[in-house]
Amino acid sequence: MKRVRSGPSGPSRRTVVGGAALAALATTGVPQGTAFADTAGRSSEPWEPVPVPAQVPVTEYRVPVSGGGSLWCWDTGGDGEAVVLLHPGSGSGESWPYQQPVLAGAGFRVIGYSRRGAYLSVAGTRAEADTASGDLDTLADRLGLDRFHLSGSAAGGPVAVDYALSHEDRLLGLTVSGSIMGIQDTAYQELTAALQPDPFGDLPVDFKELGPSYRGGDPDGVAAWLAIHERARTADAFAQSLGHSITWAALETLRLPVQLITGDADLYSPPSVMRLNSGHLADVETHVVREAGHNPHWEQPAAWNRLLIHFLRRHGGS
Repeated sequence: MKRVRSGPSGPSRRTVVGGAALAALATTGVPQGTAFADTAGRSSEPWEPVPVPAQVPVTEYRVPVSGGGSLWCWDTGGDGEAVVLLHPGSGSGESWPYQQPVLAGAGFRVIGYSRRGAYLSVAGTRAEADTASGDLDTLADRLGLDRFHLSGSAAGGPVAVDYALSHEDRLLGLTVSGSIMGIQDTAYQELTAALQPDPFGDLPVDFKELGPSYRGGDPDGVAAWLAIHERARTADAFAQSLGHSITWAALETLRLPVQLITGDADLYSPPSVMRLNSGHLADVETHVVREAGHNPHWEQPAAWNRLLIHFLRRHGGS
């Protein structure tokens, strides 16, 4: 049985032996100082399902947060720059098996966690709960992070943007992937509502969030994604508030480097919407991952990892 303790003192460790799949993903070319085209991957390259690589050792924590809650967190450790991964609403801290060993193999300290009410985390009392970005700041303090990289996917995107608006000086860079970003402008709300007409909300989650190419090409991967989704949400989960009203005007105040990524088949944030939001950011690059829906980090991990690692290396603190 794993022992999980509060805070960084006395943590447990989980070790898994690496394998050939990890080596193949970790050594995918990521040339430094090279600008990427807007589409990740070459059209002449056939797409094949990518097996989940063996995971590297991690330290697991239970980080206490306000209102009696706690966040389950894993941390690969090491002396590299830290990158924190914020999971989609359909997932949890379990959502990153394609990223954890690859980013660690590239020299980064990789951290993932489940937000309140997600897998192995405790929601606590809603009336006394901090904002989701406030919880992230508590976690960053507890893990001794100074400046770090932040990457938020789907519903993790608004949390990431909210954190940047509150603590921009603490971030080296921000990546937002497959996310509507929580923008509250009326015109944007009308646009996103038009993209999700009734009965969109009642459709199966894998139909809404995984692209048709992936669903048709990797049924085992779909099953693994669904298993994480089924474990993700606990009975005491509730929606947390944000510290800011995220608007286009608010985005225009940010000066840190931002990377926006989306899949060409994303039903929530298609490339046109991503580009619309990019027009309100001062230092931004955009990328479209082909044959992917709302979860390109899962559906096309080799392409997604290349983009993230390249961005992290170009915007490191050293």
